[in-house]
Amino acid sequence: MRRRLANAWLSSVISISLVLLLVGVSCLLLLNARGVSDYFKESMQVSVIMGQEVSENEALAFQKQLESMPFVHGVRYVSREQGTQEMAAMLGEDFLNVFETSPIPQSFDITLDAAYVSADSLDVVCSRLRSCAGVEDVSYQQSLVESLNENLGRIALWLGALILVLLFISFVLINNTVRLNVFARRFTVHTMKLVGATRAFIRAPFMGQAVLQGVVAALIAIALLSSALFFMRSQFVQLFEIFQLKVVLLAMGVVLAAGVTICVVSTYFVVNKLVSLGKDELYY
Repeated sequence: MRRRLANAWLSSVISISLVLLLVGVSCLLLLNARGVSDYFKESMQVSVIMGQEVSENEALAFQKQLESMPFVHGVRYVSREQGTQEMAAMLGEDFLNVFETSPIPQSFDITLDAAYVSADSLDVVCSRLRSCAGVEDVSYQQSLVESLNENLGRIALWLGALILVLLFISFVLINNTVRLNVFARRFTVHTMKLVGATRAFIRAPFMGQAVLQGVVAALIAIALLSSALFFMRSQFVQLFEIFQLKVVLLAMGVVLAAGVTICVVSTYFVVNKLVSLGKDELYY
């Protein structure tokens, strides 16, 4: 009997921990939704094409000017030689044979702060860049910006709805797991009631076990979540930078609080119901 109860307790802890892992992932996505959006926006590039008359020293001086602009997140300088190599990789080594001189200009690939990645802001940014000395043209994929902003809005809406559904499912699954675990001991509850035990006295050991069960399950879920984040850090370094330490710790705290709270609340109501059952109702 003791082994059966231990196996039931262990299986319920594992089930709860897996559900809490789902809660942890949902919290991370919810808390980092803005960071994920900014990550994709700051990955979009604006190309600044310099005039043929601009020397390399002038281009490098202009790079420092770009880096000081408030809307610029990152700057990558593309020299004539590097641009020629990139074009040769796309068009073939002999593509320059038709030209007397290399038509490849110096350029900069700029990433902007996320707040400036919108149609109106980009128009202002491009106008300012075009007014700089030595700049011949500024270009970006307008359709990509529109599509990015539109899709990120939709994703945020669906993600919020999905997280609410997942949290509801998590509560139901944990509640049912705890209910089954406690209901298996209904005859013990009935025996305690027959010898005159009060509801608080009957409930006390179950509540203590619920707290322990919630803590153990939450720690397992946190360990699994930490392992997943460690794997992400080793495989997707740039994407991992989105997750701030305080946000990760907050999500882990939510997992711990959710595990203990749901286990305790479910146990409280289940034990109260079992105490109210008559002898004949215990068999159904």
